[in-house]
Amino acid sequence: MKLKGMGGLMVAALCLSSAAAHAQEKLSLYNWFEYMPQELLDKFSDETGIEVTMDTYDANEALLASLKSGAIGQYDLAVPSDYMVKILISEGLLDTIEPGELQNANKIADGWVEVSFDPGRKHSIPYQWGSTSFAVNRDVYKGDINTTDILFNPPAELSGRINMTDAPGDVLAMAAMHLGIPQCSREKEQLKALNELVQTSKQYWASFNSDTAKDALVSGDVAAGMIYDGFNVKARAEGANVEYAFPKEGYILCADSIVLLKEAPNRENALKFLDFMLEPENVATLTNWTQYKGAVKGLKEHLLPELAEQPEANPPADAPMGTFVEVCDEETQRVYDVIWTNLKK
Repeated sequence: MKLKGMGGLMVAALCLSSAAAHAQEKLSLYNWFEYMPQELLDKFSDETGIEVTMDTYDANEALLASLKSGAIGQYDLAVPSDYMVKILISEGLLDTIEPGELQNANKIADGWVEVSFDPGRKHSIPYQWGSTSFAVNRDVYKGDINTTDILFNPPAELSGRINMTDAPGDVLAMAAMHLGIPQCSREKEQLKALNELVQTSKQYWASFNSDTAKDALVSGDVAAGMIYDGFNVKARAEGANVEYAFPKEGYILCADSIVLLKEAPNRENALKFLDFMLEPENVATLTNWTQYKGAVKGLKEHLLPELAEQPEANPPADAPMGTFVEVCDEETQRVYDVIWTNLKK
């Protein structure tokens, strides 16, 4: 009787242990809005048995604020842009991916391992990359659009009908390019000019939205606006007569990565997802859906042929090279934060 009871307890204990193990098969992802197809998450779950939950944000700065205010320990992975990866590293918010922990690390494309924001990919893997510029509704304005005057000194047809992304790094970088001054300048006169430019230009802008940048153009709520290149592809596919600009003053390159967060509650599952997102066929599913670009070897054969023909991926011959958003020193960043806060009032 005692033995039988012990056996029952052992079976019960094993069942509880199995249930607990099953309950732990989870993954929590923190990502941008409209930046991951559900079919890819479903595929990962089908292959591994790991349930994925995903929350979203609309700006790198929103991600940073969330992590610093208590989200560390709640999420396993996040998808910041280049400059924000560097900031997250400096803030001690990322875990280290040890050598040998990722079986597919050798599939990262040449040139995407020794990146300036995470040398050697100690904390991240590539996700998607592209550019941020602005688009103009060609039914509304037919003049030259390859100039940042469209945003900061627009023609009458566009004045008051422009959306800016709700991302200080992007907006202030474009403003610096317009003025021809360095990003993160510490020169007082240049910072004064930057502040005056955005404060004066605010009269031309209808809104600050990142997640609805595409929808605002498609609906006609705005006639021009800052936008990510992949979003512009989708806007055209939805029938908007919008053209993506490559302004002579410059535009922004953006490279997003998946980072392993500090105190990830499901670290082993996170590593499995990172390996999953280094398989070329999975990156192709992502790239075909987002309309951006991937950075793994063997990707091209899995991509839709039309991706190579997109105007957003083919700048004019006289267009400048894009520029990454820079990470300012702490003192300069405080000035930038004040400029942005006053702009949004």
